[in-house]
Amino acid sequence: MYPNVQAYDRGVMFNPDGRLFQVEYAKEAVRKGATSVGMVTKNGVVFVAHKNIYDPLTIPSTIHKVFRVDSHIGATYSGMIADGIHLINQARSVTQNHRFVFNDIKSIESLSKEISLYMMQATQYGGLRPYAVSLIVGGYDSAPRLFEIEPGAAFQGYKADAIGVGKKIATDMLLKDYKDNMSAQDAIALGVKIIKKVHEGKLGTEVQGKLMTDNLDIGYIEDSNEYTMLSSKEIDEYL
Repeated sequence: MYPNVQAYDRGVMFNPDGRLFQVEYAKEAVRKGATSVGMVTKNGVVFVAHKNIYDPLTIPSTIHKVFRVDSHIGATYSGMIADGIHLINQARSVTQNHRFVFNDIKSIESLSKEISLYMMQATQYGGLRPYAVSLIVGGYDSAPRLFEIEPGAAFQGYKADAIGVGKKIATDMLLKDYKDNMSAQDAIALGVKIIKKVHEGKLGTEVQGKLMTDNLDIGYIEDSNEYTMLSSKEIDEYL
């Protein structure tokens, strides 16, 4: 006879079927988060993310979903906002410490491993809960690279990836339309097309199915050039 099933909800412990309920709940929070997309391009990576804006009094520029981690690394997340911001700041600290100690840039894969190990601690010790976010981390070291880190702390590399509420729709569109060696401009256009498809007429400040500039964050890295965020005017050209 198994103990009370609810007991397995109270911490990060396996139930008799080998499940970690707290990790599964964290993944559910990610599935309800706004859609984010990352793609490897011919010479770099592109991030396109949706920003949920429900309150008309909100200042859109104070909401961020795509971030500069280092000069050669960007990231986006889906899930709980506070968890996402905390992990982005942790990633920034890791890359800055690496530069200070070694006078060199941190590789994208090495950073992803370190953040996944950091997240894994929350799945192993009592009194902690898993981080309710998935991260897409990408950039250019010796080549363009993209990784996803999920709440259970597993990570793997992708050519193109999507997280959040529209993951299935976005993944289907990526399988159909994503091409190796895409230009950054083509990848951004595809990312905006995906966000439109997922969120048209449903969320935030969208009016009559039209996606608004305020609902998008877009950033990219090309070659050894520094991470660049698109301005509102530049984003508007893709809508």
